[in-house]
Amino acid sequence: MSMAENKALRKHWWVIYGVVLTVLAYNLICHYFDAQIQYDIGDDKRVLIRTLLYIAAIALLPLTNLLRFVLIRLNQTMPGDKTAEDRYFTTIVWTQLVIELIASFGLIMFILGDGDNTLYIFSVMALLGAGLHRPKQQDLDSIKAALQTPNHVPKGGR
Repeated sequence: MSMAENKALRKHWWVIYGVVLTVLAYNLICHYFDAQIQYDIGDDKRVLIRTLLYIAAIALLPLTNLLRFVLIRLNQTMPGDKTAEDRYFTTIVWTQLVIELIASFGLIMFILGDGDNTLYIFSVMALLGAGLHRPKQQDLDSIKAALQTPNHVPKGGR
């Protein structure tokens, strides 16, 4: 990767770093404050909430992939004056917000009285999602190519 390509994706990578730092902060806060921030809502309610959040997290990972695909296609086809880098930055921000939501599930469950394992599971899922949906030069290049080609319709279109 050339220096120019690295520079084009620099702000995109800062979003990823922000997600990783937030997940780290969640874990440090939970370990530092531990019982001080936990509420005991009862096992039955906690197990139900945990199950629903696991289902949501498991569903959100592939839905985030779909969201990314749709946003990249929109970046390639929507008219406007925004640069390819800015369009792709919006895609990265939205996909990472969904991934950050998964990380917050671990924090929520910890506050509701669940243990470290649940926090770790949601944290690892979020970090996995952040890694899977990291900025890719190939995606940015496809957006740039589409914006330079008049009346470009990506494969699978029309």
